[in-house]
Amino acid sequence: MTDRKAQLAGNLAKVEERIAAACVAAGRKREEVTLIVVTKTYPADDVRILSELGVRHVAENRDQDAAPKAEACSDLPLSWHFVGQLQTNKVRSVVGYADVVQSVDRARLVAALSKEAVRQERELGCLIQVALDAEETGRGERGGVGTGGIEELAGLVAGAPGLRLDGLMTVAPLTGPYAGREPAAFERLMDLSTDLRSAHPAANMVSAGMSADLEQAVAAGATHVRVGTAVLGVRPRLG
Repeated sequence: MTDRKAQLAGNLAKVEERIAAACVAAGRKREEVTLIVVTKTYPADDVRILSELGVRHVAENRDQDAAPKAEACSDLPLSWHFVGQLQTNKVRSVVGYADVVQSVDRARLVAALSKEAVRQERELGCLIQVALDAEETGRGERGGVGTGGIEELAGLVAGAPGLRLDGLMTVAPLTGPYAGREPAAFERLMDLSTDLRSAHPAANMVSAGMSADLEQAVAAGATHVRVGTAVLGVRPRLG
């Protein structure tokens, strides 16, 4: 085993222990929570090692990095999640490799994703990104739609050819009433998920929690946690 593989295996084991302990504390089954490893800024070689170690879900936030990496790893049994703010001019590329786009936050993006998914004859999973730092109908600093915009956007996704409404995603906000209150933020997301599922029962995916706050997300009921640093380490700054 290479040094890097041993390092990643050790880190993965620690994250797995954290998720398992959080599930026990929350009275949940371990299989209710899916780990997505955020591989942004890390090379395809690391993705290949992670696959060898049993990882099945990886996430990227920049198409210019993700597209060549996904191509280099196209032989691996991986599901690719796009988690960054997505410009419509990148949609054609992203639909080519992503299985799920977790950052759907505006009608124009829904239309572009639908058109491209149909063209490429793919079904694309979509999560509505919820901005808990935004006004009711506004947008968040890091993307996302205010809580008042979820219902309309979900309806658009659900009715769009080539798209599948999978659920909701959020990032713990840095500003606003939920800043520094991760448990409250994730509880709010779960309430919004309950509302969404009353109209769209299959949209039961809740993506929340990262390296620093995955326990709080699991406690609230998240079905997917997005972990990067705790698995891959802190990448040294360039230059």
